[in-house]
Amino acid sequence: MYFPFFRKRFRTLTEQQILALAISSEEDDARIYRGYAEHLRPDFPESARLFDGMADEEDRHRQRLIDRHRARFGEVIPLLRREHVAGYDHRRPVWLVENLGLDRIRAEAQAMEQEAQAFYLAAAARTQDAETRKLLGDLAAAEASHQVTARELETRHLDPDSRDKEDKTAHRQFLLTWVQPGLAGLMDGSVSTLAPIFATAFATLDTWTTFLVGLAASVGAGISMGFTEAASDDGQLSGRGSPIKRGFASGIMTTVGGLGHALPYLITDFWTATSIAILVVFVELWAIAWIQNRYMDTPFWRATLQVVCGGALVFGAGVLIGSG
Repeated sequence: MYFPFFRKRFRTLTEQQILALAISSEEDDARIYRGYAEHLRPDFPESARLFDGMADEEDRHRQRLIDRHRARFGEVIPLLRREHVAGYDHRRPVWLVENLGLDRIRAEAQAMEQEAQAFYLAAAARTQDAETRKLLGDLAAAEASHQVTARELETRHLDPDSRDKEDKTAHRQFLLTWVQPGLAGLMDGSVSTLAPIFATAFATLDTWTTFLVGLAASVGAGISMGFTEAASDDGQLSGRGSPIKRGFASGIMTTVGGLGHALPYLITDFWTATSIAILVVFVELWAIAWIQNRYMDTPFWRATLQVVCGGALVFGAGVLIGSG
C-alpha cells in the first residue's frame, strides 16, 4: 500500500519515468481487457472477442513505447506503476467490475480509454524530446480513436442478433441472480411474518412487544432464507449466478418484507399502529404481485391469487389466533 505522501507527483516525473509509467499502464489495461474477455466468454462470446481485440490494441501500444524507451534510454525500464503516482487514475479491481454486469464492463472500458487519452496528452506536454512527444501525441490520438475502434469491433462481432442474444442472456442472469431470490425473500418475509406479528398484536395489545416479535421474526427469517438460498445451489450447473449474491438478495428482502409491517408498532397507540401495519401489508402484497407480473411474466390474476389471497388467509389466521 502506498500512502499519498510517499507517491511521486506527476509534474516531477522524468521523461524516462513517463515512458515507464505508460508501458506499465498499457500492460495493465491489456490484462484487464483480457480478464473481461475470459469472464464474458462462457455467456457472451461476441463481447469477449471485442475485448480480445482491444487487448491486442493495448499490446501494440506497449510495444511502441518499449521500442522508444530502448532507443532513448536503453534496455532497463524503471518499475513505475499507477499506484506510485499521486493523482493518477487507478483502475478498479477486475473482480469488482465483473460482478456488475455486461453494460457496466462496456462503460468501464470506455472510461479507461478516456483516462488513457488524458494521460497521454498531459505526458506529451511535459516531454521535450521531439520523437517521444510525437509518440505520446500519437497514442493520445489512438486512445481517442479507440472509441471508434471499439464501435468497429462491436459492429464486427456484435451484429444486432448477437447483441440481442447477449442482452437477453444478461437480463436472464439478472433475474436468476437478483430478482428471483429477492422476490422469494420478499414473499416469505411479507407473508410468513404476518401470523406471528398480528397474533402477538391482538393477543397482547402491546405495541412494543409486537414490534420486538416482528423484529425477531423478520431478522430470523432473513438469516434463515439467506443461508438456505446460498447453500442450496452453488450456481455452477443451474447458471443462477453467485450463491453469495443470491443469499444476500434473499436474506435482505426477507428481512425488509417482515419489517415493513413490524415498524408501525413503534407507534405507541395500538389501533393507529395496527391500521398503518394493515395498510403496509396491503401495499406489500400488491407490490409483490406486480413484481411477479413485471419481471417473472406471471399472469397478474395468478399472482394476485397466489400472493394477495394467500397473504390475506395468513393475516386472518394471525388475527383469529391472537384474538382467541
